[in-house]
Amino acid sequence: MSAQVEKILKAVKDNNVQFIRLWFTDILGFLKSFAISPSELELAMSEGMGFDGSSIQGFARIDESDMVAMPDPDTFALLPWRPSEAPVARMFTDVVTPDGQPYEGDPRYVLKRQLARAADLGYTMYVGPELEFFYFKDSEGTEILDKGGYFDLTPLDVASDMRRDTILALQQMGIAVEYSHHEVAPSQHEIDLRYQEALAMADAAMTYRLTVKEIAMAHGVYATFMPKPIFGENGSGMHVHQSLFKGKSNAFFDANDQYSLSDVGKSYIAGLLRHAPEFCSVIAQWVNSYKRLVPGYEAPVYVAWARRNRSALVRVPMYKPGKEAATRCELRCPDPSCNPYLAFAVMLAAGLKGVQEGYQLPDPVEEDIFEMDAKALADHNITSLPATLGDAIKLSQESELLRECLGDHVFESFIENKIREWDQFRIHVTDWELQRYLPIL
Repeated sequence: MSAQVEKILKAVKDNNVQFIRLWFTDILGFLKSFAISPSELELAMSEGMGFDGSSIQGFARIDESDMVAMPDPDTFALLPWRPSEAPVARMFTDVVTPDGQPYEGDPRYVLKRQLARAADLGYTMYVGPELEFFYFKDSEGTEILDKGGYFDLTPLDVASDMRRDTILALQQMGIAVEYSHHEVAPSQHEIDLRYQEALAMADAAMTYRLTVKEIAMAHGVYATFMPKPIFGENGSGMHVHQSLFKGKSNAFFDANDQYSLSDVGKSYIAGLLRHAPEFCSVIAQWVNSYKRLVPGYEAPVYVAWARRNRSALVRVPMYKPGKEAATRCELRCPDPSCNPYLAFAVMLAAGLKGVQEGYQLPDPVEEDIFEMDAKALADHNITSLPATLGDAIKLSQESELLRECLGDHVFESFIENKIREWDQFRIHVTDWELQRYLPIL
């Protein structure tokens, strides 16, 4: 028995843990779980726990449904919202086949595969996502709790206690939080996680979403990461800060460059810009995602980069002397309802493609792109992200980079699911159509 396993078994005993929940995600990023008793934990960590994967979205067909969940010892944590008299812990798992091979349909494995590819080139990916969300009275509608705006305080920010309790819960699970605040829209909020390695951050993002919802529920309200729940108000994004490190050195930094960006950093950003339209279906995966990706509501749709300009797709925060490690780029189009494992994987794949093939980064665009007309956009060679999920799917279907990154299994399952969602939306008759057309046609 390894020292790590012994440490976890001791923690279970010392804390009188009653159940251990094993977590994994389906291809759409929904958290799945089943519980085991402490008596099964040692066996689970050595041999895994079998389960039926045939009913999990994007997992196995019925004739090859046997899956095994292998707990990751590094992810053991107590769940703060469970009763102290009957503690419950959680561990993320890697999904493998009965013969012990990584399961190609496991999103965590998709990210691990890309991180291994980066490691072969000497790089480690670090990310810092900013996940925004709304608090509503319940899940039946969009009745807001406040009319606050950006950085507002009490009485406009009535949910500060919920954010505080959420942060305390995250910290109890070992997840570092940088800051939190009220966002731009009424009843909209943001809690930012401290920059860390991509796999640990994907696990943290999954934990974050559940924690936000659990704490909201404990306060008698509903939290949602739906990208655009309120017409006419800003939607919720997940700006993703990212960089590559070689050992302790930031591979994006060059003190002699006018933008403080190395050739690696520039080519990585160029990769994000070139391939963003084709991986947009992964980072903005719902019909509703494209109600957010429209000009005028802070969500960037124009394929360009800048340093100060938040209307650009990628922003590179200004360099501060002595802060070389903080040199990074920020992809601003993802939303917080995506699958973070797949999202980080496709970003890394696009960036590495740019690095390996030496993509050239165009000049930054510091003017407000939202104010540009068609001619100005053309003069700057600025294109747009797909305007609908249907458009995004078409680009993804033809993407060699996306298929190679996700693997055939996840790629085909994901595309099939998104086509089905788009078709269901296309044939649905909305209230807007009835109100507009029924009285006149």
